Amino acid sequence: MTTRKQIILGAYLGGVNHQTLWGLPESGSQIDFSSFEHTARTAERGKFDFFFLAEGLALRERGGKIFDQDIIGRPDTFTVLASLAAVTEHLGLAGTINATFNEPYELARQLASLDHLSGGRAAWNIVTSFDAFTGQNFRRGGFLDRSQRYERAAESLALVRELWDSWADDEVVADKASGQFVRSGDVGAFWHSGPQFDVRGRFTVPRSPQGQPVILQAGVSPQGRDFAAASSDAIFSPFTHLPEAKQYYADIKRRAVAFGRAPQDVKLLPSGSFVLGDTESEAQEKAIWVREQQVTPQTARVLLELVWNRDLSDLDPDGPLPSIEPDVAAPAFIQGRARLESDLQVWADRLRAVAAEKKLSAREVVIDQFTRAEFVGTAQQVADQIDEFVQDDGSDGFIVGSHLVPTGLDEFVDKVVPLLQERGSLRADYTGTTLRDNLGLPVPARVREPARV
Repeated sequence: MTTRKQIILGAYLGGVNHQTLWGLPESGSQIDFSSFEHTARTAERGKFDFFFLAEGLALRERGGKIFDQDIIGRPDTFTVLASLAAVTEHLGLAGTINATFNEPYELARQLASLDHLSGGRAAWNIVTSFDAFTGQNFRRGGFLDRSQRYERAAESLALVRELWDSWADDEVVADKASGQFVRSGDVGAFWHSGPQFDVRGRFTVPRSPQGQPVILQAGVSPQGRDFAAASSDAIFSPFTHLPEAKQYYADIKRRAVAFGRAPQDVKLLPSGSFVLGDTESEAQEKAIWVREQQVTPQTARVLLELVWNRDLSDLDPDGPLPSIEPDVAAPAFIQGRARLESDLQVWADRLRAVAAEKKLSAREVVIDQFTRAEFVGTAQQVADQIDEFVQDDGSDGFIVGSHLVPTGLDEFVDKVVPLLQERGSLRADYTGTTLRDNLGLPVPARVREPARV
């Protein structure tokens, strides 16, 4: 009998993009703790592996002014996750923290602290930035060239791991009878000198309950794929169409093996939302409605301004795409939002090709190209879609979210999760005590070279 792959599930709470329908009467706050708590408790009830929190380090701007098509404002990641550690028992707590604007010692200390507070459930989604607009909020704003971002991230991660390994697993004795607290009396020592960092001292936090917090990354370019395959425990896959997803899956696993790792020690996880209905037609109608609510006429203009890099206030969103070409030489008209394509002309030409092929208006093109991949159908159909994608090696699981905060995930947990459990593709209960246990990831071997202090 063939053993079914166990589906990894992460839950995200929307709050920094246009996909969240914050204007619905039933929608709650993206800042109030009750929203984070409800989503996390719901995910744990559904035996999800972790709760994932994205990051927003700068308020987005349009032509130098704040625009509010997106949700504006996000509490500090570590504060939210530490609070959730107190109201959950098994759920992993994953946060996006930028390696470009934060110092390794601080990162290592915060993540190790979260791991201790949660009993071994912390994860770090390591991201980089070369964006001077975001960087101006920080002491080293805008200093890092695009070519250096992986260099800094790689050294930052290596140094963070060096700090985590500065304490042995059995270092804390805490023998009340003898008065001995630490075994060696020489703990936490580190001395690192490299192109990006030159630091020395003693690390203050004992060894993590799961050896090291779980590392999450994304990687699409060849350099990014190598970085992720060499150093991450899980990768956010950008592909949700099975043929491309399978190619990416196989490529990352091959790269991991080339770096001396087992293929199963790197998990691939695309993100996706869902729309459920009692019938397929009902679900499809609801999905169309959701997309139209997500991409209002004004939101369509803003997203096209990201591509054309110019003011499109006069554009009729129900008409054709702009006939003028993108202004590739001008400063960014939309600031703080990642471009999905570095070459604006190529991006615009692709949107025009989609519009011509499918006979779409400007707004319809945005709906087609900018909305998150969705699982649409009855609960049975959505369970089938997710399970078949994973079993066919398109991914190892999914990061699941909803357009409705904070109660949208409830429907997935109540209706889809039981069907996945029935077929043996999703755990009926947690079996491990740490996030690494539940993800089926090994504890990293402690690599320790004597440090000079």
